[in-house]
Amino acid sequence: MIRLLILLPIVAAVATLLTPSPKGRRRLLVGTAGLHLLLTAGAWLMPLPTFAADAWLGLDHAGRFFLGISSCLFFAVAITVGPYLEQNRTGRQREADTGSIFVNASPAVFCACLLGFLATMTLVAASRHLGVLWVAIEATTLVTAPLIYFHRQPRSLEATWKYLLVCSVGIALALIGNFLLVVASAADDITAGSLVVSDLVARRALMQGPWLKAAFVFLLVGYGTKMGLVPMHTWLPDAHSEAPSPVSALLSGALLNCAFLGILRAHSICVAAGLGDFSGGILIFFGVLSMLIAAAFIVGQTDFKRLLAYSSIEHMGLLALGAGLGGAATYGALLHALNHSLVKAALFLCASSFLAVYRTKLIPRIHGAIRVLPVSGWLWLFGFLAIAGSPPFGTFVGEFIILRTAFVGNHVWAGCLALLALTIAFIGLARAFISMALGPAPANLKPVREEPQQFWPPLALLSLALLLGLWIPARLHGVLAAAATLLKGGVP
Repeated sequence: MIRLLILLPIVAAVATLLTPSPKGRRRLLVGTAGLHLLLTAGAWLMPLPTFAADAWLGLDHAGRFFLGISSCLFFAVAITVGPYLEQNRTGRQREADTGSIFVNASPAVFCACLLGFLATMTLVAASRHLGVLWVAIEATTLVTAPLIYFHRQPRSLEATWKYLLVCSVGIALALIGNFLLVVASAADDITAGSLVVSDLVARRALMQGPWLKAAFVFLLVGYGTKMGLVPMHTWLPDAHSEAPSPVSALLSGALLNCAFLGILRAHSICVAAGLGDFSGGILIFFGVLSMLIAAAFIVGQTDFKRLLAYSSIEHMGLLALGAGLGGAATYGALLHALNHSLVKAALFLCASSFLAVYRTKLIPRIHGAIRVLPVSGWLWLFGFLAIAGSPPFGTFVGEFIILRTAFVGNHVWAGCLALLALTIAFIGLARAFISMALGPAPANLKPVREEPQQFWPPLALLSLALLLGLWIPARLHGVLAAAATLLKGGVP
């Protein structure tokens, strides 16, 4: 099953490059995404298979959870790729904001890289060996770089190079963290070291504390760079802003979760070895710092895609805070990761419709969206309520569990600073979202009839986020609880 989930998108990517028909490529993309989602659903419904203790690949509860998020989002995005490529056909185009002329990349390469991205995210979720996990996260960087550069503008080239350089430095630090982890687990014999997660947890009594602490710091900084934690976040606003909106949906909704899973694996090893206070304290610090800095940048932001990018940084900080607090907050962080992915992907898909009609990313130039884009405009408003953590959306439930854990425990200061950051972010988001959706529509724009392929995916994603705020299915609760327990957390 695992090999099929990984090989399916790879084979489809090669077939996409060999398919000359645009319709054939799109059908292949959507068909592969749908089949991958069905296989992932089967992995969710079936009992977890048993595998050898030293196996490098295997879906545990945490991997199955994050794989489900990635596969669900990819299917939703794949449906919107067809209309997006139709709106951005290869040829010379002029950008409304700057007047610069650009030529889009090949649609075949675009679809192939998307499928390669799905394969690498699947490998991240299935990795039980931290070396394989490192390779998979680095592979996500390589296959997504051409996607960010799709429009081939000067700004997208700059964003792509910044993405490659900053994330490559981060992943190099994570590699050093893996080396240190081997040393920490080797005791007196360096050849006896291991990078299999279950093996490292089993050796918890033999782990060398100083080496393990150093390993966690390197892994946190390395994967925290890919996750977008402050101050390693500098690539994220540019990359998410300049990438095509369907790609931005996957970057914010799925890619950041891959790095978060790497950090959770490292943190669970520290907790098992009795160093949970050390690793948890660092996670809390970076989480609160990320929330505060991101909230400050959200206020006064004039580019709505960069606004969404800074919102992602804020929510990644909240996830780090939940993981650092431990206990029930780990469950809350996992639940919030799911809801944030659904909502943020929906908002980026709505942003695609905004860009197609208004031809600008500048917030002051966009008004009356609910009149020009009746469906996407209203989804934009509901998406604002969801991403701001308003009840009854599922984002509120995750935030509530995390903050309640902070206040009930001995981290009142972290809870207060997190609440401050959420309040500031709410004000900044409200100003931007409401001004874009409401008000008179521009005189030169008439109401647009939107294609179902454009609004059904974000509508479905937001509906799921709303449902999860009202009711968490027993099957999902079981997976969340098992994943939280595996990652040394708890259940509320």
